[in-house]
Amino acid sequence: MRSSPGTHLWLAVITVTSLTLALAPAGLDAHFLHRNSSNLHQLAHHPVRALLGSAFWIENPADLLLYALLFETLHAPVERWLGTGRWLFTVAGAHIAATLVSQQVVLLAIREHDVPRSMAHVVDIGVSYGLAASAGILTYRIVRPWRWLYLAAVVAFFLVPLLASRTYTDLGHAISLAIGLACYPLTRHPLTRHPHLPVSTPRGKPVDRERRPGAH
Repeated sequence: MRSSPGTHLWLAVITVTSLTLALAPAGLDAHFLHRNSSNLHQLAHHPVRALLGSAFWIENPADLLLYALLFETLHAPVERWLGTGRWLFTVAGAHIAATLVSQQVVLLAIREHDVPRSMAHVVDIGVSYGLAASAGILTYRIVRPWRWLYLAAVVAFFLVPLLASRTYTDLGHAISLAIGLACYPLTRHPLTRHPHLPVSTPRGKPVDRERRPGAH
């Protein structure tokens, strides 16, 4: 956990919000979800809260264990590899960009009367955009030739639903995956952790070993 603090802090917050939904009286859970959604209505009136708050809730508390597994499988390895700063830049950038672009598509669809105006108030929360970004950048951590098999599987996983259903959420996932893949420059100088150091050091940079007693 100390090697990926951002991942586990995020997961801890999601655990608290999921328990809040599970224990909330009937009707109050819907209030929490709508208040923290990043839909058009909330983005227009509370943009900062909508973009940040939507990343700390999941719609179904019963899915918490699944998301915990995904966090450990995707976010934690990327954070350990790249460091908290670059990992956070990738997932936060993907979450914000995918939300704004997908909701802009919803707005255009409403104006063209392709979808009802109620879509401006639909619940739009979750952590899946960040997970898709981590899945994308994790491609560069996998050795060849397995990298290409992994990439093909990930692209199919996110693009097939987009082509089949064409929902704004599927579009957001595809955008997030593309952003994760586009963050390749961040992987050029990954971080590794020295067993005797509390912080990360650049890979390839020599680190002096602890001198033995009497050594010069």
